Amino acid sequence: MHIAILQSDAALAKHLEVSLVDAGHTCTRQEDGLSMLRMLSRSSVDLLVLDWRVGRLSGADMLRNIRATGDTRMPVIFASRDNSDESAMRALTLGADDYIGLPVNLSLFRLRVDALLRRSYPQTTDDTEYQLGPYRFNRNRLMVSFQGESVTLSDTQFRVAELLFSNIGRLLSRDHIFATIWGREFVEATRTIDSHVSRIRSLLKIDGSSGFEIQSVYKIGYRLTDLRAANADVVVP
Repeated sequence: MHIAILQSDAALAKHLEVSLVDAGHTCTRQEDGLSMLRMLSRSSVDLLVLDWRVGRLSGADMLRNIRATGDTRMPVIFASRDNSDESAMRALTLGADDYIGLPVNLSLFRLRVDALLRRSYPQTTDDTEYQLGPYRFNRNRLMVSFQGESVTLSDTQFRVAELLFSNIGRLLSRDHIFATIWGREFVEATRTIDSHVSRIRSLLKIDGSSGFEIQSVYKIGYRLTDLRAANADVVVP
């Protein structure tokens, strides 16, 4: 998993990073909130570790900004020297998933992070074939059907489609998609991803009528939304 750390204390941030890397994660460190926001505008991460008090843009402001954009799925854990109950309650009220006062045993820190990742990203099915609404995916044959009818996709289009359907509700940046599918860093000028997503949206009718919709997020990437889940909360008088 890719974890981003916002921590004003460089030495402490390094300790947290080493602990997470030892657990098999990749990490990106930032020392101020504005730098973190710029990084998030270019790249997707799987979890944020935020400090409560940092320069230029506080952890609270960071969290408020993230939740305001509609990204409610990204797990956020605070690791801060501010051990006050008031700060912890405010963080949780703003949408944080956990709050850890520092100093903390690094083994315990890793366990809390891993527990949060397990809750946020349940393991996808290992089945060769699985169904999501009107869509049926077959991993072995790299095939997908819509309402029982087979849809012809290229191998790359299938992998992009499955990446989106494996991350329903999560904002995926273009460079995250590119690195996952092609295995190399994103080249900003390329229109490769946009072309593939546009073609997938058309072929699989992911336009809202199927219960699913691909949303374009300006300058960042794409989010696949399950409209059925959203509509399930609507009470019709």
